[in-house]
Amino acid sequence: MNSVSRFALGVALTLGGASLVATPALAKKDPPAPAAQPAAGTRTYNLTKEERAALAPTQKAVIAKDWAAAQAALPAAQAAAQSPDAKYVVGQFILQIGIGLNNEAMQAQAVDALIASGGAQPSELPNLYRNQAALALRASPPNSAKAEAAYAKLIELVPNDPDTLVNLAKMKNDLRKPQEAVTLLDRAIDVKRAAGQPVDESWYKYGLKIAYDNRLGPQAVKFSRGLVSAYPTKENWRDSLLVYRDYGNLDSAGKLDLLRLMRVSKALAGERDWYDYASTVNDAGFPGEAKAVLDEGVALHMVDPKKQAFAELLRTSSARLAGDRASLTAEATRAMAAPTGVTALKIGDGFYGYGDYAKAIELYRAAQSKGGVDPSTVQLRLGMALAMSGDRAGAETAFRAVTGSRADLAAYWLSWLNQRG
Repeated sequence: MNSVSRFALGVALTLGGASLVATPALAKKDPPAPAAQPAAGTRTYNLTKEERAALAPTQKAVIAKDWAAAQAALPAAQAAAQSPDAKYVVGQFILQIGIGLNNEAMQAQAVDALIASGGAQPSELPNLYRNQAALALRASPPNSAKAEAAYAKLIELVPNDPDTLVNLAKMKNDLRKPQEAVTLLDRAIDVKRAAGQPVDESWYKYGLKIAYDNRLGPQAVKFSRGLVSAYPTKENWRDSLLVYRDYGNLDSAGKLDLLRLMRVSKALAGERDWYDYASTVNDAGFPGEAKAVLDEGVALHMVDPKKQAFAELLRTSSARLAGDRASLTAEATRAMAAPTGVTALKIGDGFYGYGDYAKAIELYRAAQSKGGVDPSTVQLRLGMALAMSGDRAGAETAFRAVTGSRADLAAYWLSWLNQRG
């Protein structure tokens, strides 16, 4: 065996060229820069005399960009390369030939060889795996499993790179692993937020779509809350609250409070929404709120009062207004003297519907102290009344105190509260 000799490449062999990079659609980060290799003469390689002799013809052809000669000499170089450094140098030769011939299959072979050689420096490995994934996706047909493995390895090396987490999430979803995909997207969002960086809207929407399409209810709700917290457009509010309606397991009281949130967040859209809200509160015994909703819908040109369904609702709610409003004060007195909070909650809802939030707050607090009612519902409605009255600090405290079946809905209300000027 000949002694190990030092072999310095006479040309910089780099992972150059944007053609090596293909970033999946959801990652907004610019395509990663190719792996930086040491410039010519700055890195030497431990090669045996035999390895050096066998590699020299290929090196000469690569420097001359004589790709036919380089390909002819390559098998001898591959056969002779036994050490990690020699295998690494051969991988660089293959890469340069692949780039010179615009042969992506050869480029992919080169990247695989560079990773497998054991001669790549730790600083090079992240971009090697990134390029391995990109080339796997650009193969015909795309090799999603290989790309998945490459991104998984990349995450081991750079665990807090959010774009890589999103790319792997895309691979997981393409490979029908939605649970893993949403976990990775959630992690990517957390990394961005922890760094004080804005999270791209598409990340929330992509996670929401995966979770919703695969009936992952808790995850869908979480992504939808994140979406409206970061991007509170009326369209996002509507989509998010409809997701919660589908997966929130809401009872009639919960559906009412969801409709109330849709109203204040401007998420009601179309006649159907306005009719559902108005008919729900009218049937629940709150004609004042029904009339207020209908009047608002008319003012926004979302309700046509001449249509039979709306005309009937306006007639019935209007007919009950005078007597209902007049009776509330007397009923409130009885509710305050009642042994349980059931009546206080009901009358508090009536005052809420008329916009008398101070009286609603008083009755909700009475319902809390008396008991006999669902504590999470009362706590949520107390927060709603405080918010509508302008007591932002009190409302925030109340919403944060909601537990149990209304906790998720309270979190949506809290997001809306935090967005108010």
